[in-house]
Amino acid sequence: MDMSSMTMSMTMDMSSTTTTASASSPTTTAAMSMDMGGESACKISMLWNWYTIDTCFLASSWHNTTTGMFAGSCIGVLLLTMSLELMRRTVKEYDRYLVKKHTSAAAFESSAPGDNGNKPATTAGPGPSCQSAAQPQRFRPSVLEQATRALLHMVQFAIAYFIMLLAMYYNGYIIICIFIGSYLGAFIFHWEPLDIGRGTTSATQEPTVCCG
Repeated sequence: MDMSSMTMSMTMDMSSTTTTASASSPTTTAAMSMDMGGESACKISMLWNWYTIDTCFLASSWHNTTTGMFAGSCIGVLLLTMSLELMRRTVKEYDRYLVKKHTSAAAFESSAPGDNGNKPATTAGPGPSCQSAAQPQRFRPSVLEQATRALLHMVQFAIAYFIMLLAMYYNGYIIICIFIGSYLGAFIFHWEPLDIGRGTTSATQEPTVCCG
């Protein structure tokens, strides 16, 4: 009798312990999930939104936990869009530099002195030199010059796609900052003389604005 009662008591104790542990496990799991949910999570939406706090862009490390951090992100996006307009102007100015360099080199070669130390004699009237000057001339940049042009284009392309990815978060504040940055960048970096003779501007040469 004593052995059977001891066995029954041990069985009841083990079953009660198992029941208590199984009952406490959901509570523990719920507590862990609540703690994990208590941490600020990223707010990401594929629809138009006006989220500010707990917004994330491009990576989880870009997590705006305060209003000040979100304001800094907006300023950064604005400056990034302005830098895209700066890169576009840089590409054009570098091409103009190459054209000017080639024109100066061609002019220097054409004005080189002859064997007697004087300039070559020219005939009156329109000659071949006048005809060549009236026609548009082309030249191929060197390997180093083309590598520089390709590098500038790559940077411009990368900035444009980062801006596109930021716009895909559909955050109203971020998209407004992109618009403002584009306006300010064009106002500052594209304020240049217009060619009346050609009748075209730099805007007509850049139909694909979003992707560089």
